[in-house]
Amino acid sequence: MADYKEPTQRQLRVAQEIKRVIVSVLEKGDLRSEELRSAFITVTEVRVSPDLKYVSAYVMTLNGKNLGLVLEMLNEEKGVFKKQIASKLQLRYTPDITFRADDTFVEIEKIEKLLRHPKVARDLQKKDDEE
Repeated sequence: MADYKEPTQRQLRVAQEIKRVIVSVLEKGDLRSEELRSAFITVTEVRVSPDLKYVSAYVMTLNGKNLGLVLEMLNEEKGVFKKQIASKLQLRYTPDITFRADDTFVEIEKIEKLLRHPKVARDLQKKDDEE
């Protein structure tokens, strides 16, 4: 497994600016697809590679509705986002964007389900009683 390195301040700044551009494009509806213009899409996180050439934009739809279709359409229209990033940000290279599903909410739901399991709840109650 590769070592994980914390992003640099520059990566974080660029990611934040790219996120703003993506959100702006989504809000303005500058997209060909009517489905994308009418979808409720949240950009939860943007990660930039150390060389600033690749971007992963993590998105979620309202209640996860049509997420697979939305991701497919966003990736098909990534040229629109790249064009806006190139015009708004002063970067040496316009990064290649990949839209991905944010699975954080799914993981949170799994953890909450585990915590609600009767055996776990009983164990947690025992620990509270001991304190």
